[in-house]
Amino acid sequence: MLYIGWVRSVRPQRANLFLHVNDGSSLQSLQIVASSELNDPLLTFGSAVEVTGILKKSPSQKQPVELEADQIHVVGECNPLDFPFKIKERHGLEYIRQFPHLRCRTNAFSSLLRIRSEATTAIHSYFKENDFVQIHTPVITSNDCEGAGELFQIEPSKSENEEDENFFSVPAFLTVSGQLHLEVMSGAFSRVYTFGPTFRAENSQSRRHLAEFYMVEAEVSFTQSLEDLTKVMEDMFRSATEHVLAYCAEDVDLFHKHVTPGHKVSPEGHLFNFGTYPGSLFLITYSEAIDILNRSSEKFDFSTHWGCDLQTEHEKYLVKHCGNIPVFVTDYPYDLKPFYARDNEDHPQHTAAAVDLLVPGVGELCGGSLREERLDLLRARLEEVGLEDTYSWYLDLRRFGSVPHGGFGLGFERYLQCILGVDNIKDVIPFPRFSHSCLL
Repeated sequence: MLYIGWVRSVRPQRANLFLHVNDGSSLQSLQIVASSELNDPLLTFGSAVEVTGILKKSPSQKQPVELEADQIHVVGECNPLDFPFKIKERHGLEYIRQFPHLRCRTNAFSSLLRIRSEATTAIHSYFKENDFVQIHTPVITSNDCEGAGELFQIEPSKSENEEDENFFSVPAFLTVSGQLHLEVMSGAFSRVYTFGPTFRAENSQSRRHLAEFYMVEAEVSFTQSLEDLTKVMEDMFRSATEHVLAYCAEDVDLFHKHVTPGHKVSPEGHLFNFGTYPGSLFLITYSEAIDILNRSSEKFDFSTHWGCDLQTEHEKYLVKHCGNIPVFVTDYPYDLKPFYARDNEDHPQHTAAAVDLLVPGVGELCGGSLREERLDLLRARLEEVGLEDTYSWYLDLRRFGSVPHGGFGLGFERYLQCILGVDNIKDVIPFPRFSHSCLL
């Protein structure tokens, strides 16, 4: 058979040569046994090789499978003296982050990428099995879904005529969310989702922020219940995590033992303990959350009062207070939520039918809401914020066969942080983009 891969270790002896070669498909390397006559000065840690020989099945699963080689061909040289990763050293995530073009060759990051791949597969499988239609929402958009104004505007690098107007005749941006395009589709499909890159021009280099990140977003039609949304959030989380634990057990173990020691995820663990909806401690209203925070003896950097936006420190405290398990927080102040969130019409507090999922170690993982399907209320809200003309098409969705619906978004990188215990979001994406950094 022919085996290709990269050398992870070289051990020459008088009669035999032993190599460990890895092709990236798993953490486990293949042991190559060859005559010492096949030794080559170019056979070094990191070099790429093609090996032909006879595969010998291992009598014990604890022992690596061996390949008795009759030919070893070095196809790519690697100078171990210049290579930034050393064979017998364990390098931290912060160190390998300096080498975005090489860090995929480390055990830790190759494990991360396999986990990320399987988690992606699991999420798509969950939606397919539950009759969601995948929609490829556009990366280029004229909408500001979040209303935060932190957008990357796009234009051609060179204009044929400097007096030309916008390429698209209107200002165009990189998307911050596919939600509004999913709402278009939810007028024809009862369940839709999208999974793709989103962008935010937030001038931050913190461990929580990226300029480019991936979002899983879903819309469910014919629902007037937040319970329908929380059920999809919980079921998707469980399904994806169980899949990752089943298919990437060795990679997950590497993280929990060597990268984030002390962190543990299992089907019996706290991350799967969502409680029951409704009436459980694990589902609280925003008002109850503020009451918990106000009664706390914790010293927060940001003060808490009814109407304030919950900060990460508040979210993590609420998770801890509720037993260090996932917590749903519902019914946020109406003024905190975008124009599309459904009005609960519960004056004098005035809240929106919105829900966030808070998880250990991360804080907010998912955010969603029922969408305002009542034309008169939606029009009034758009008029209030001066967007009625901009979103006239959105009002059309309510005029022509609208149904009660809702949806949510999950930050994919935050999900990976949650199950792996990784502190810095830049360590769970192949090529992190953030303020003042766009390497490669």
